[in-house]
Amino acid sequence: MKKTRILLSALVLSVLSACGGGGGGSSTAQSTGGVSGVVTKGPLNAATVTAYAISSGQMGNQLASTVTDATGQFSLTVGGYTGPMLLQVSGGSFVDEATGLTMGMAPGDVMTLVLPSSSVGQGGMSGLQVTPVTSMAQMLALRMSGGMNDANIQAANAAMGSYFSIADIVHTAPMNPLMAGSGTNASIDAQNYGMVLASISQYAQIRGMSTTSSMVSALMMDAADGLMDGMAFGAPIVTSTASGNIQLPTDAGRAGLSGAMNVFMNSARNKSGVTSMPLMNRLNGATGQMMSGSGMMMGT
Repeated sequence: MKKTRILLSALVLSVLSACGGGGGGSSTAQSTGGVSGVVTKGPLNAATVTAYAISSGQMGNQLASTVTDATGQFSLTVGGYTGPMLLQVSGGSFVDEATGLTMGMAPGDVMTLVLPSSSVGQGGMSGLQVTPVTSMAQMLALRMSGGMNDANIQAANAAMGSYFSIADIVHTAPMNPLMAGSGTNASIDAQNYGMVLASISQYAQIRGMSTTSSMVSALMMDAADGLMDGMAFGAPIVTSTASGNIQLPTDAGRAGLSGAMNVFMNSARNKSGVTSMPLMNRLNGATGQMMSGSGMMMGT
């Protein structure tokens, strides 16, 4: 098979932007709704959060836009829109878990969250979490047959949650492992969520990547076909490092994250008090399969 280079930032953006330009959502305007939550890779400061309608499974018209505060929190108003919705985040900066450095989101890298119609009710939405995990779920839903329709959104969010042992990736607030004792009263789901995000940062460092957001983009592409195998629909995913362009390992989303999680949990950076968890062993032995192939659109 011919090796194909995937330019991560450009490809993620092109996949999303290619979905735009459509009309608004399929629902009728009914009430003014607020949308609020937190963007975390750690908390993303001064990032732009944009809400889009989803029409026929694809990204449609822009509904609203805002900027996160220093803790990653955002709030915007989407008017009477009640159809499925995509939140897309770009720019901003965060304290990287693995290095302790303040990093910016690389140009072209984004994080996303996709919500079904049933979540976009008249009372608005609060407590939303936009993370690398919800971003992976959004890419999975986008590339399923029918695109980001309600059924695919729900299935993709559930699949990513099951893969990382997080019951609700949309509303569970990740534990912040950089905060002393944060794991003491955190639920297992919150612990898993926080350690998955930290392991992504640690794995980016292990792989020699200068920006963690580029690893997020790589994992988004890896998840798009429902199989964490370092490939996107059979095409190798190539990442940029200080040593040059290298292929994402086939076990990046499995043993790679597991090993990185172990490194982080046993480092001085981990202040949570959590030093072991079943999820690490589960990822190490995972096949990478998130969903059956029946719902996938096998394309590039």
